[in-house]
Amino acid sequence: MTGPWLFDGPPAPLSRPGPGRALPAAVLFDRDGTLVADVPYNGDPARVEPMPAARDAVEAVRALGIPVGVVSNQSGVARGLLTYRQVQAVRRRVDDLIGPFAVWAICPHGPDDGCTCRKPAPGLVLAACDRLGVPAERTTVIGDIGADMGAAHAAGAHGVLVPTPVTRPEEIDAAEVTAADLLAAVRLVLGPGPDGPEPVRRAGVVPGRPGPVDPAEGVQRACRTGGRYERGADGVCRTQPGPDRAAATRPGDGTYVVGPDHAAHGAGRVDRTAGESS
Repeated sequence: MTGPWLFDGPPAPLSRPGPGRALPAAVLFDRDGTLVADVPYNGDPARVEPMPAARDAVEAVRALGIPVGVVSNQSGVARGLLTYRQVQAVRRRVDDLIGPFAVWAICPHGPDDGCTCRKPAPGLVLAACDRLGVPAERTTVIGDIGADMGAAHAAGAHGVLVPTPVTRPEEIDAAEVTAADLLAAVRLVLGPGPDGPEPVRRAGVVPGRPGPVDPAEGVQRACRTGGRYERGADGVCRTQPGPDRAAATRPGDGTYVVGPDHAAHGAGRVDRTAGESS
């Protein structure tokens, strides 16, 4: 069996950390549901839509001279739904919209192929780190589902979970670090210092009590109830239960339509059983 597909981009400039500031050696992003809206088995560049603030988040990492990469499961290849050329076309479109990544590591295998690169296996993360010449233990992986965090852990890297309506509650509970959106995740990764903002910490959640809720829990609660999760005029995020389909809006103006079947709609139905939100 062949390994992952690897695509190289331009090298990152030298890192410029502030005084006494430790930065990651690299930051690797999941593609679908993290950098771009998840359109299952997408081979059409015209359907690529960046997630809210994705370019700003990635640029904040690039500005510090930290190499950025993408690690993505694309089992549509094994299923006969995607070709190498289509995967390349979508990759180029993402680079056009968000900026070039120093490395792309893509698993073309199916969930039953027994490969070592399909997340949550560590192969994609390790291959990307090897290509960049950085240690995995100084690398951070940012993604939206448990498979992304599992791959980071298996490779010895750090992980930051950015929940979306397809993120399962148990995946949020198991994550060591969560962030409300991609910009918040990058702030956590870069940490405090003269070159970056203070890290964002998770808000407390008081079950059964109205008022502010943790962003990750807010998205999940909206999914479970078919309700709405949104930022109010006072800047506080709250969930509102709903009996039917409603829009669950994350900070950053990202909108997800949630049906009574608890599935996310609008950007394409996500088949979590196949693990294709990664």
